[in-house]
Amino acid sequence: MAEQELKETHIKGPDDPSSDLGFGRVVSSQRELRLLNRDGSFNVQKRGEGLHAFLAYSNLVSTTWSRFFIFVAVVYLALNGFFAVAYTACGPGGLVNTLDIGIYSPFLKAFFFSIHTSATIGYGSVVPVGLPTNILVALESVVSLLGLAVVTGLVFARFSRPVADILFSQKAVMSWMGNLRSFQFRIINTRNNQIIDLHARLLVSRFETNASGTVVRRYYPLSLERESVVFFPLSWTIVHTIDKDSPLFGITEEELCKSGAEFLILLTGMDETFSQVVNARSSYRANEVIWDAKFADIFVYDPGGKMAGIDIKRFHDTTQISTQP
Repeated sequence: MAEQELKETHIKGPDDPSSDLGFGRVVSSQRELRLLNRDGSFNVQKRGEGLHAFLAYSNLVSTTWSRFFIFVAVVYLALNGFFAVAYTACGPGGLVNTLDIGIYSPFLKAFFFSIHTSATIGYGSVVPVGLPTNILVALESVVSLLGLAVVTGLVFARFSRPVADILFSQKAVMSWMGNLRSFQFRIINTRNNQIIDLHARLLVSRFETNASGTVVRRYYPLSLERESVVFFPLSWTIVHTIDKDSPLFGITEEELCKSGAEFLILLTGMDETFSQVVNARSSYRANEVIWDAKFADIFVYDPGGKMAGIDIKRFHDTTQISTQP
């Protein structure tokens, strides 16, 4: 019996509602935990990885710009601080002032001399004297040269990395298509690059009670009115029609919220500039879905009545509609 229940709560195939999509049983059982953040990041923390995981090339290229610059600043200060201590250890005669620089602390004088050396500024107000000090200058020159090359390569890799900067509407809507409800959200490419052959995949996750009375999280793929577009120059409203074959058929707003539903979205396309596959992720929780609403028109027309473009300022706007057409 236990073996049978275990089979019921694990993956049997890609279309099995008990599939956990890789989140795992422990994470999936957390009712208040959001599986996927709005920015596409996974809401799971990894601890105990150590410094080597942060210093990995993939992490330095994909981490946020703020963290990257903080990392560069910390390493820069740490290296100059290390060499400042080494210069100070050479004794008071290791660095000789040719001018009154107004800094009388041996460490601070050595620290700023280290910065001048690493940046090849060479003001000439402080001169290294003796073999140990000049060996340190040579060593720091090599380290700073390699460090500059590494940071330059990382910055270039970050700028040149193809990223699908797709903007998702702040809210999803439960609208109407004829006599049937439909779940809708819309997306837009915020960059000037072109994404071609864009595919969308939509799933809903919710808690249900299985045959043994245990509350488990289940996942259901949702069919889309249109699963892909060849070109993506404007916005795209992605629609799931809630017909009798839909897992959401007959569900109410209260039931959707009570089940802890979360709509998971995966977009995959080809960046035309780099000829590489890019992807974007996001999700909507039940309380982020507006019922009986539709998205505002964002198309802009010229004086002749021809469509001239789209107004991104109205991209997130919605309007209420009647409960049923």
